[in-house]
Amino acid sequence: MLVYLRLLRESFGFAMSALRNNKLRTLLSLLGVTIGIFSIIAILAAVDSLDKKIKKDLSSLDKNTIYLMRFSFGPSEIPQWKREQFPDVKYDEYEYLKGSMNDVDQMAFQFFVNRESLKYESESVSDVNIVPVSHEFIDIQGLEFDKGRFYNESESNSGAPVIVLGFDIAQSLFGESEAIGKNLRLYGQRFTVIGTLKKQGEGMFGDSNDTSVFIPVNFLRQMYGDNNSAMTPVILVKPDSGIDMDAFKAELAQKLRNFRGMKVDEMDNFFINVLSGFTDLLDGIIGAMRGGGILISVFSFLVGGFGVANIMFVSVKERTNLIGIQKSLGAKNRFILFQFLFEAIILCVIGGTIGLIIVWLLSILLTNVLEFEFVLSFWNILIGSGLSIIVGVISGILPAISASKLDPVEAIRTGM
Repeated sequence: MLVYLRLLRESFGFAMSALRNNKLRTLLSLLGVTIGIFSIIAILAAVDSLDKKIKKDLSSLDKNTIYLMRFSFGPSEIPQWKREQFPDVKYDEYEYLKGSMNDVDQMAFQFFVNRESLKYESESVSDVNIVPVSHEFIDIQGLEFDKGRFYNESESNSGAPVIVLGFDIAQSLFGESEAIGKNLRLYGQRFTVIGTLKKQGEGMFGDSNDTSVFIPVNFLRQMYGDNNSAMTPVILVKPDSGIDMDAFKAELAQKLRNFRGMKVDEMDNFFINVLSGFTDLLDGIIGAMRGGGILISVFSFLVGGFGVANIMFVSVKERTNLIGIQKSLGAKNRFILFQFLFEAIILCVIGGTIGLIIVWLLSILLTNVLEFEFVLSFWNILIGSGLSIIVGVISGILPAISASKLDPVEAIRTGM
């Protein structure tokens, strides 16, 4: 054991000597390993950070939450021309389903609408995400309030001109002053602020409750009716926990088909989008991004490995005389093999460490500059370290074997 510890120490010394004596050559060789480790770990860290962000943003929603609408979240076998003929879901369908469906925890009606501007006295905010939705939304998607409350059932049903503000909207319009009870203008109408939300941070698609406002969906229905092309309706359904989702979706589809008077041989003219299916789609995309990024990074990794193998062959040639002397003094083949193998591993670990440090510094910079937490996990550090060792072994094994098989007499004569 002590022999191998001494061997490791000597190999480290030879590696440091190679760095000092052949700075440019060694630097160019290590650069490939550094870039390879940096590329792979940076991609893994970026994808893991994105995955963590998505899961955090969706954590407030039950994965069984259903979006019932005329559009599909993912790819569909139904031709586009056919999908374009599907009718929008209606408010009376929402009321019917809410009263007739079993195993429903909450059901809400929402419009997807264009962004608008808000104005309070001389202050105004543009590009605001408007969320017209019924009062049940608060029980489907958890909203954390800084002050005030969400609108109640009576305000929702009557379409009262009340509004709940996201954190950034409240700060832009009112600053540090009290927002509750103030009146602002939206859609040319006056709304009373009844609640402000806590800061959430940027969402996975760049959206956020911080830049959103919530109003009763019936307010817009009274203004524009149910057939406005600028408004896309959706019915949100949160089933009871622990139910059979396939049976629930089948019941939901049959209820809506019956309400619409559809024939048995007619295909569904709506989509039941389950949030878990959407997250599975996102997981597939993230997995593909991770795999593609790693595949591309492997090529730069191979270049780094070839560079280290090259420097090790040169190192063997330069130290042929020394190898012959060591063998003539009784050094065994495995001693010579491990000496060069350890040297290759140490060189790759140095390059990999530099790559990891660069990723770590970059993650700190991006986290501070962007509203996005860039995480370099322990597992990614472990992967980077392991890959450095693997590349060291692969790139160093052939030079080490060639060194260990040198004839001591020939080695000494060659080196003279």
